[in-house]
Amino acid sequence: MHIPPDWGIFIILIVSFLVFWFIFNRLFIQPFLLLLENRERRLRELDERAAQLMKEKESAEARRAAELAVIRREALAQRETERRKAEAEAQQTLENARIAAHDAIEQARADMQRELAAAQVELERTGRLLATELVEKLLRRPIETAGH
Repeated sequence: MHIPPDWGIFIILIVSFLVFWFIFNRLFIQPFLLLLENRERRLRELDERAAQLMKEKESAEARRAAELAVIRREALAQRETERRKAEAEAQQTLENARIAAHDAIEQARADMQRELAAAQVELERTGRLLATELVEKLLRRPIETAGH
C-alpha cells in the first residue's frame, strides 16, 4: 500500500521552515556570529596589548633590579646601625626591668610580711574568742577574761 504525499502540507512545511530559518537567523544566529567576531577581535587586541605590556614589564624589571641593588646596600648599612642602637636600648630596658622587678618583689615581700603579721594577730584574737566561747559552752556559765 502506497500513501501519496500531501503536497499542500509539504509546501506549508517548507515555507514554515524558511520563515523560522529567517527569524532564527535574524534573532539568534547573526547576533551570535557577530558576538563571536567581536570576541575574536578583542582577543587579538588584548594579545597585542599583552605583548606590549610584557616588553614594558621587562624594561621596568631591569630598572627596578638596579634600583633595588642600591636600596639594599643602603638598607643593610642602616639596619646594622639600627641593630646596634636597638641592642643598647634593649640592654638598658632589661636593666631597668630587673631593677623594677627587684623593687616590686621587695615591696610584695614587705606587704606579705605586714599581712602575715596582721593575720597572725587576728588569728590569735579569733582563737582566744573561740576558746572562751568553748569554755563557756562546756561550763555552761559565762567566764571573765582580761580581753573581754
